[in-house]
Amino acid sequence: MPVNPLAPPLLTANLPGIGGRIRQFPEDFEVEEIPAYEPSGTGDYLYLWIEKRELGAEYFVRQLAHKLDLPPGEVGTAGLKDRHAVTRQMVSVPARVESLLERIDGDGMKLLKIDRHGNKLKTGHLHGNRFRILVREPVPEAAERLPLLLERLKAQGLPNYYGPQRFGHNGETLRIGLDLLHQTPGAKVPRSPFMRKLTLSAAQSALFNDYLGRRLTDGLLRQVLPGDVMAKRPFGGMFVAEDLPTEQRRFEAGETVPAGPIFGRKTFRAAGLAAEREAAVLAEAGLTPASFAGFGKLVQGTRRHNLVFLDDLAAVAETDGIRLTFTLPAGSYATVLLQEIMKTQLADSDATD
Repeated sequence: MPVNPLAPPLLTANLPGIGGRIRQFPEDFEVEEIPAYEPSGTGDYLYLWIEKRELGAEYFVRQLAHKLDLPPGEVGTAGLKDRHAVTRQMVSVPARVESLLERIDGDGMKLLKIDRHGNKLKTGHLHGNRFRILVREPVPEAAERLPLLLERLKAQGLPNYYGPQRFGHNGETLRIGLDLLHQTPGAKVPRSPFMRKLTLSAAQSALFNDYLGRRLTDGLLRQVLPGDVMAKRPFGGMFVAEDLPTEQRRFEAGETVPAGPIFGRKTFRAAGLAAEREAAVLAEAGLTPASFAGFGKLVQGTRRHNLVFLDDLAAVAETDGIRLTFTLPAGSYATVLLQEIMKTQLADSDATD
């Protein structure tokens, strides 16, 4: 691919970073969910606002289920949360376990609030996440460098790349997914549907990063192209751009944003020049739309906003380093923003949004 999906071009490439290190302690990386809705106060499910410290997402669910004498499948979560962090998130459990809630506190968990709702919490039931991240040991020039970095990111938006953790250690998950799409003879085929979907999603994500990196490189990140698929902000339907001056004005006013392809069987189609550019991404990867036809619902296809807008991005100097605070929509990666600001290679243990 012309763009390295694991290290796509940066918006701030010509601005020096602040360096530093993250995740030296769990408290250095705080994440708090922004739920898609508030519990109604009544219903057959308990909605638990829980803080966890240094617990992986799957392990957290298993341990919580064990404490409450539940099968793990009865624990509902809206999204996966970092292991090397302090995170606060909503969890749903059946109301019948209310008498056992006192068991939760301990082993890295703390129950902060209890409410009720009528349905189980499901993946995707969140608007986004708030982050408080401490960058330790920044370079001495960090205070001088930060204003220009933050100004550009807030003015132009963050390229909504998938983070490197999406592609597995050394890109192994991505390689398997591309082999599946190419139907490479003798390729390793994951046995479980979950792993097949994971590898295929990595391939879809890499193609999106390639598409978006090309737009940035060509100076088209903030230009509406003929036939672009536009999405209404913050949440809304999609349509194809036809009246370019009008759509450019709406984009610049923050009403809409171009949405790039997550290639699949049912991807909303672009037109004109935008469609040609998207077809070139597939062609240079040795793929066609037909490459996604043999996997059932595993590669349905969708669209992803090209840019994330960072209205609340801020940085404050503390005794131990620089504290960054910001909000990202669900599915966007803190590591992508950190790469723009720090300009350092994040270790595998760091890249676990």
